[in-house]
Amino acid sequence: MKIRWLIVLVLFLAGCSSHTAKQPEWDPTKPVQRALTWMPITEQAGKEWGVSPRVITAIIAVESGGNPALVSKSNAVGLMQIKASTAGADVYRHLGWSGQPSTSELKDPARNISIGTAYLSIMEHGILAGIEDPQTMQYALLVSYANGAGALLRTFSADRKKAISKINDLSPDEFWEYVAKNHPAAQAPRYLYKVSRAMEAM
Repeated sequence: MKIRWLIVLVLFLAGCSSHTAKQPEWDPTKPVQRALTWMPITEQAGKEWGVSPRVITAIIAVESGGNPALVSKSNAVGLMQIKASTAGADVYRHLGWSGQPSTSELKDPARNISIGTAYLSIMEHGILAGIEDPQTMQYALLVSYANGAGALLRTFSADRKKAISKINDLSPDEFWEYVAKNHPAAQAPRYLYKVSRAMEAM
């Protein structure tokens, strides 16, 4: 575990080396406190879709800081910062519905959490199915939530089955290290770090 945090810190500091001012360490305390206010909804969604409420709550803390009205520059909406045209449309398709959720629907806390949790479940039992270690699966889900499951798998192989096999050959810490070194999105290891910190702060 200590090696993993050291790797993430080194990579993060290297990414920040071009800035003149040192960025402060992310403090999860307040975002987690705000995210925990949604725990009754989170627990219900987690039970419905088979996803850990702690993971959902940590994602809420990192993505929106618990603000259900937040809309990003890339049009990600609400508590779990869902993009209607990607994650929202995937969930609608999975449920047999056409189209995608509206912005007003995604600003509704219960609907947002339900859709975000469903998206996690769809990835776990769909494109990421076959990852054997539960901790590695959790890390894979988090990276996929932030940057897409396809991008994660292509980091290991263009062939899905080979990618899953390579992932299964790694321990959770080795998976984290591999993602930190090889994922094309610099955000991926930082996101893993922040969500893990949020979970520890609960």
